[in-house]
Amino acid sequence: MLKNEFNFYFSLVFVGVICMLSSTANAEKPYVVYEGGNGPGEGKHIVLVSGDEEYRSEEALPQLGKILAQQHGFKCTVLFAIDKKTGKINPNESDNIPGLENLKTADLMIIFTRFRKLPDNQMQHIDDYLKSGRPVIGMRTSTHAFNFGGQGNFSHYGNGYKGDKKDWSDGFGRLVLGEKWISHHGHHRHESTHGLITDAGKKHPITRGLKDGDVWGPTDVYGVRLPLPGDSEPLILGQVMIRKGEYDATDALFGLRSTDDEVAGKGPKGNKNNPIMPVAWTKTYKTPGGKTGKVFTSTLGASTDLTSEGTRRMFVNAAYWCVGLDGEIPTAGAKVDIVGKFEPTAYQSKPTKFWTERAMTVSEHVYKVKPTQHEEPDQTEVQESSRSVLRETVSRFRSRRLFQLPRLFRRRCCACQ
Repeated sequence: MLKNEFNFYFSLVFVGVICMLSSTANAEKPYVVYEGGNGPGEGKHIVLVSGDEEYRSEEALPQLGKILAQQHGFKCTVLFAIDKKTGKINPNESDNIPGLENLKTADLMIIFTRFRKLPDNQMQHIDDYLKSGRPVIGMRTSTHAFNFGGQGNFSHYGNGYKGDKKDWSDGFGRLVLGEKWISHHGHHRHESTHGLITDAGKKHPITRGLKDGDVWGPTDVYGVRLPLPGDSEPLILGQVMIRKGEYDATDALFGLRSTDDEVAGKGPKGNKNNPIMPVAWTKTYKTPGGKTGKVFTSTLGASTDLTSEGTRRMFVNAAYWCVGLDGEIPTAGAKVDIVGKFEPTAYQSKPTKFWTERAMTVSEHVYKVKPTQHEEPDQTEVQESSRSVLRETVSRFRSRRLFQLPRLFRRRCCACQ
C-alpha cells in the first residue's frame, strides 16, 4: 500500500513540476513563432528581426509575420529588442536581440533595426547568414541598422563605416542593402510617400498586382545617393506628397492620407521630386569571403505604412521573390489581409521610462494561425490539457480517500502526540 501511495504522490509532483516548467519556458521565450503550413511557403522559414526606436518595428514585423504564415504558409520567427533586466520588449535596448540563432535554419531574413550595437555572439549569427548568400529584405531604418562607433569585431557593419575594411565602406547598409542613412528627403510628419512604379518595375514580380499609388506610407521619403550602387534596380519611386488637411498630432498618420493629391514642389533644398528618389529596389550582395545573395530594400516599412494594402503586398511579393517562389505570385498579387488585431501607433521615439511603464511582453504578439497540417499545438492549450488531466486525477484520488496521510506518517504523528 505504501508503495502505491508513494507512486501516486511522486506522479502528482512530477506532473506539477512539468506544468510549471512548461509555463515558465513559454513565458521566458524572447521571440514568437507563427507556424506556417499549407501554401506556397510551406517548408520555408523566415526570420524577422525587429529593433528600432522610432518606426515601431515591434508592431510591423509581427503583423507581417502573421500574414506570411497564415495566408502563405511560411514559418515565421519574429525577434525583438529585449530589456536584459526585465525581459520585456524595449526598442531602446540597442544591444540585445535574443533568438538570432534561428537564422541558422532561415531561408530569408527580414531586418528592420536601427543603430543597433549587438554583442559579438549575436552579430555572429547575422554574419554567418550573410556569408551563406541567403536572401535579405531590408525595411526603412535597416539602411542604418547598426552603429558600433568604430569599435569592436563587427564595427564594419556600422552606418557610415570608414575603417580599414574597404569592402565594407559605409557599412552594412551600403554593402548589403544598397544605401546607408543619408537624409529625410520629404518633410518628416508633414509629407507622405506615393509610390510610382518604374518601367523596370512594371515587369518585375514584386510589383505584381500593384499600380501607381497603391504603395503609400505616411513616412517621408528617404534621400539616397544616385545612382544606387552595382546592379541595384529601382522598382518603385517615392513621389513626395503634401498633406491636404491639417496636422493632427493625435492621429497615427498625422493627418496624412493616401488620397492627398498635391505633389510637393520646390522647397529649401530644391524640387523634392526632381530627381525623384527610389523607395524600393532589388540588388545582389556579397560579403567578403561569402556567397552572392538577393536583396530587396524599401525605405518604407513603419507599422503605419502597413495600413496600406499595396505596401503590405509589396513586402509579401518580395518575400516570394527572395526565396525563389516568384512564379507563385498571382497576377493580382499576393493576398495580404490584416491578420488578427492591428492598431499601429504613430511613429516617434519614446523615452526608456515609457517602455518601462508600458512593459510590453512577447506574449502580446502570440497568435495562433489557422490549423494546417504542419501546425504544432499551441502551448497554452498543452498547458490547459495538462491541468485538466491533473484536476481529473486529483478528483479521482479524492474519491478513493487517497489524500489521507500514508499509514507510516499517521503512526509517527500518533506517536508524537
